[in-house]
Amino acid sequence: MTLAGFLAPALVFAFVFLLHVIVPARTVAGYAINPATQAPYRYRLNGLIVFVLTIGLWALACSLGLLPWNFLWTTRWEGLAGACVFGLLFTLGVVFTAPPTGKGLLADLFLGRDENPQWFGGRVDAKMWLYLVGATMLGLNLCSFAMHHRLTFPDDPSSGVTLYVALFAFFIVEYLFFERVHLYTYDFVAERVGFKLGWGCLVFYPYFYGIGLWSVADLANPDMTGGALALSAVVFFLGWSLARGANMQKYSFKRDPTAKFLGLITPDVMTDGENKLLANGFWGVARHVNYLGEVLMATGLTLALGYPDHIGPWLYPIYYIALLIPRQIDDDRRCAAKYKGLWSAYVKRVPYRIVPGVY
Repeated sequence: MTLAGFLAPALVFAFVFLLHVIVPARTVAGYAINPATQAPYRYRLNGLIVFVLTIGLWALACSLGLLPWNFLWTTRWEGLAGACVFGLLFTLGVVFTAPPTGKGLLADLFLGRDENPQWFGGRVDAKMWLYLVGATMLGLNLCSFAMHHRLTFPDDPSSGVTLYVALFAFFIVEYLFFERVHLYTYDFVAERVGFKLGWGCLVFYPYFYGIGLWSVADLANPDMTGGALALSAVVFFLGWSLARGANMQKYSFKRDPTAKFLGLITPDVMTDGENKLLANGFWGVARHVNYLGEVLMATGLTLALGYPDHIGPWLYPIYYIALLIPRQIDDDRRCAAKYKGLWSAYVKRVPYRIVPGVY
């Protein structure tokens, strides 16, 4: 059991890689530019199909008695250790096969060297596979952890656990459904592939994002009221509306700066004659209002579990705050260097960074 649990993440990673390669996909152009061709990188998108197939095959194996429903829970520590080892090996492999950036070995190991590694003649994009495999492993962990809870408390399972998994499933499926939109986000445009992104997607994403359920799956039903469950869902979907709405508006604007968002919002564009910045809709509320949405979604998930006095579930929204504030500062610095006076004018017009009226 210990060795099987240790190897389980690597087997899932390999299985997802294989499905990603062989399952039919639509190929699209992204936003990042390939310096060798001066054309946008191209990506194969089949994440949602791969995710559904993997979860379905896992459920089938459990139903046939080939695998315990709570296997990933009972071997969660071994699985975490195995994912850590694989994540470190991946980091070393992806970094040392690329030329140095000149910023030092430690910086290269942590931040990476290559911005957009692609393999098999472009058939597999490293960033796309990392996010897909992280989302799939997270989904498997959540399902197995929830089944452990139901097996432990068969007569009185928590409705909050069910809601938590349902909201997280929506989060994952929705992300994979809008795969193309994320090709226009900060990660794909500005980050390189090293420990931060590689280990983060292979280990941190699938094992830490579900820290709330990891913390309380062994605890009894907190008997949440219908109102408390509804409130957690409202907070989650409010956050989703901000995050998805902002990302979709930016995606729409970058593809066609003249198109009305949702057929209703005409872009209000600031320009210096060369560059353009969107300054209304979600992007007129705060310069990174999508980050507020991410924090609210994490808060809604935490509240759904019904243990507001436990620190474990709160680690997830706290992590987002710790991640996104430095990212906002870095992104603002990058935009100030790129857009110069235009960015200064935008900052005057949209003074708040993440939280309107507060920050």
